Amino acid sequence: MPFQKIAAEKMARAVVRQIEGLVLRGVLRPGDRLPPERELASRLDVSRPTLREALADLEARGLLESRPGGGTFVSDVMGSAFTPPLIELFATHDAVLFDYIAFRRDVEALAAERAALAATEADLEVVCSVFDRLEAASEAGDRDRAAALDAEFHLAVVESAHNLMMMHVMRSLSSLLVRGVFYNRDAVYSLEKGRGQLLEQHREIRDAVVGRRPAAARAAVEAHLDFVAEAVRTAERVRSREEISELRRRHEANRAARSRVRRPPPRRGMEAAE
Repeated sequence: MPFQKIAAEKMARAVVRQIEGLVLRGVLRPGDRLPPERELASRLDVSRPTLREALADLEARGLLESRPGGGTFVSDVMGSAFTPPLIELFATHDAVLFDYIAFRRDVEALAAERAALAATEADLEVVCSVFDRLEAASEAGDRDRAAALDAEFHLAVVESAHNLMMMHVMRSLSSLLVRGVFYNRDAVYSLEKGRGQLLEQHREIRDAVVGRRPAAARAAVEAHLDFVAEAVRTAERVRSREEISELRRRHEANRAARSRVRRPPPRRGMEAAE
């Protein structure tokens, strides 16, 4: 008979391919912890030695990482899409800032348009769930959590477009945004009425995607990121004015201190006369 036993390494390769697929499709995300070895081997219906071989392969290629006493995690492969020198250039040169926002505007508007057409009911459930948490954080005044959920909401919309290249590029950019590489999102949230306007813009995006209105979804994203660009410009102007004011204050304090040091002591005759 032409049948042969399946080699153990082929089983390990099948495990590798399954985990690779989950990472590629965004099911497993950077930082996600894999189940314990015994449980994962049971779920995959493979032996523990086979599982260890597969995990070792994935770790060697940088997709997974082991933490002593902590388990096995999905590596931050998104954040490493850009080299450290390039990330440093992004963080230290203002020229890239508005190009970044313009890029997001173009790509996310297209993603929202496609999401309104391609999203499954499960996708829409995730989009609505993230928006609900964003709304709760905004209403509670939790600026840090609202800013993090803002990024999560945008990624949920992008993922709903079901374009793997688009998803991974935007995840990588979002990772840098969360780390404050492009700009401090807290600055946008701190603007007067900023949180309320941002929340309403996200609501419009959600409603258009869930309502299967592609043109409205594209327009809502474009309007939102136009607002973000102007908010960042305003925040930058405020920061610049504050820096200049602080320089003037320090200069005036130094002048006053020098003036006190140089002031001559009163003459004895004048003291007696007084």
